[in-house]
Amino acid sequence: MPISNIQPVSGYLLVEPLKQEKTTASGIVLPESHEEKPQSGKVIAVGASIFDDGHEVTCPVKVGDVIVYKEWGGKEYKDGQTNLLILKFEDVMAVIK
Repeated sequence: MPISNIQPVSGYLLVEPLKQEKTTASGIVLPESHEEKPQSGKVIAVGASIFDDGHEVTCPVKVGDVIVYKEWGGKEYKDGQTNLLILKFEDVMAVIK
């Protein structure tokens, strides 16, 4: 199924996690067993706004933004060979400019 066919429901967004570096800044190569969960990714799709206590909460990012999100936030979803993450709006911590 193409990624474009996946549309998050209200209050959620779809992110493609970015690959983590396999070497440290000092040049040490890390083994694959040491890989940490990515904490940044590219926004693929966004759901509609939600209403909380009568106030509209819109998505804080747009499609194409690269974001930083909570380490244990969201739900992983594998679409063929592509790993995706479905996050709540509140799991977004920053936009990388």
